[in-house]
Amino acid sequence: MNIIWWIRRDLRLHDNEALAYALEQGTAVFPVFILDPALLNSQYVGEKRLAFLYGGLRQLDAALRERGSRLLLRQGSPQTVLADLLQETQSELIVAEADHSPFAKARDTAVAVTLPLRLVGSTAVKLPGSILKQDGDPYIVYTPFKKGWLDLPLPQRSQLHPVPTQINTPAAPESDPIPDTPALPDSVPFPPGEIEGLRRLENFVGSNGRSVYDYAEQRNRMDLEGTSRLSPYLRFGMVSPRRVAVEAIEARSRARSEGSRKGALVFLQELIWRDFYIHILHHFPHVAQGNFNEKYDRIEWRNDEADFAAWCEGRTGYPVVDAAMRQLVQTGWMHNRARMIVASFLVKDLLIDWRWGERFFMQHLVDGDLASNNGGWQWTAGTGTDAAPYFRIFNPTLQSKKFDPNGDFIRRWLPELADVPDKFLHEPDKMETAVQRQTNCIIGEDYPAPIVDHHAMRDRTLAAYKESREAEG
Repeated sequence: MNIIWWIRRDLRLHDNEALAYALEQGTAVFPVFILDPALLNSQYVGEKRLAFLYGGLRQLDAALRERGSRLLLRQGSPQTVLADLLQETQSELIVAEADHSPFAKARDTAVAVTLPLRLVGSTAVKLPGSILKQDGDPYIVYTPFKKGWLDLPLPQRSQLHPVPTQINTPAAPESDPIPDTPALPDSVPFPPGEIEGLRRLENFVGSNGRSVYDYAEQRNRMDLEGTSRLSPYLRFGMVSPRRVAVEAIEARSRARSEGSRKGALVFLQELIWRDFYIHILHHFPHVAQGNFNEKYDRIEWRNDEADFAAWCEGRTGYPVVDAAMRQLVQTGWMHNRARMIVASFLVKDLLIDWRWGERFFMQHLVDGDLASNNGGWQWTAGTGTDAAPYFRIFNPTLQSKKFDPNGDFIRRWLPELADVPDKFLHEPDKMETAVQRQTNCIIGEDYPAPIVDHHAMRDRTLAAYKESREAEG
C-alpha cells in the first residue's frame, strides 16, 4: 500500500510516530508538505518564522534524499492538493501527526470528510483528552494538571522511534521548489533543522549536557545563557517533544545533588506547561480569540497607538522593556522572563489589549506558537486559565534589577546606555543633567524619558479590572 506522509509540525525523522506508522503499514511512502495560503496570508504570520520553516524543509529534504526518498512540496488548499496527490501516487492512505489548534482541527476534519486521513501521534507529549479530572472535565489549573501528567506513565527511551535508514519513495510526482524568500537574517541565532535541534538538546540535557542542572537557578536571568533555546525546534517538531521529555527525565535520574535534580525537574515542568496550553487550546478553542475568563471582557482598554508603537520599537523609557523588544525584533526570540515583563508592561502599564501584543509577538517570534503564546499572554494579563491574579503587576525596574543585576542584557541591546553608571542603568531618567552629559545620554534625546509613570498606571489598571469584574457580576 502506498501512503502519503503529510508533514505539518513534525519536520524530523527521529521519533516521528506518523512516519513510523506509514513505514510500518506502507510499501511506499511519499513525504508531502503543503504551503497553505490560509496560513501564509494570516495576520499572524512572521517572516523570520517562515524563513526558519523553509530552512527546515530544505534540511528535511536533504535527510530524505540520503535515505532514498525526497520531499514533495505543493502550494494550495490541503483538500485539493492531497486529493490530487492520492491519484498521482496511487496512495490509499494519508498519515499525519495530530495538531490541536482550532485551525488545524477544522482543516483536518474537512480533509477527513472526503479523504482517507489518519492522525497518529501528537504535537504534545501527552495527547489532549488523556489528562482529565475525575468528573471528566479538563483541568484549567496547571498544578493539578502537572500532577495528572506525572501520574501517567512517563515516556521512556525504548518508546522512541529511531531514524529510518531507508524510505522507499518511488519516482515521485513534480514538486514545487522550496521558496528562497523570505531569507533567514544573520541576526537570528537559530540555524534551522533537525540536526541543530538535536545538537542543542544533547548539549543542554543529554549525557554531555550540564546546563539543565543549573536551569532552576539561571533560567530567569536575562543576562545569562541559562535556557535551552529549543523552542523554535519544538515549534516545528524539528525535535520530538517526547524525546526532550525523555532526556529531561533521564537527566534528573543522573543528577548527583538535590539542586541538579531540581534543575532537571523544572525543565521538565516547562514541557508540561507546553502540554498544558496545548490541552487548554484543544478543550477551549475560544481562547484563541478572547479571554478565557469572561469577567474581563468589559475591560476598557486605552489602546493608545502611540504608546503601542513605542512599545513595539523599544522606546518606552524603561530599559529592560526596550532591550527585550529590540532583542525580539532583531533576533526573532525573547527570553521568557523578558516576555513576562514586556507583556505586563503593555497590558498593565499601558492598558493595551493583550491581543495586540499577542499578534505582534506572532509576527516576530521564530518560535511563535498559538497555544504557548496565547497562554502566556493571558497568564500575564490575568484573563486566562491558571492566570496570574489581575492585581499582579510587574514593576519593570525591580524586575530589571533582579534578573539583569549587572545590566549586561540592557547594555547589549541598548548601546545608547553603554556608559550610564550602574546605579542609574535601570532608571536612567534619574540621572542628573551633568551625569547625562558625561555619559553621552541625554534623556529625551539619546534615550526617551518613561512614557508612563508605573505607579500611577498601576492604580488606573486595577480600577479598570475591578470595574470589569463588577460589571460581569
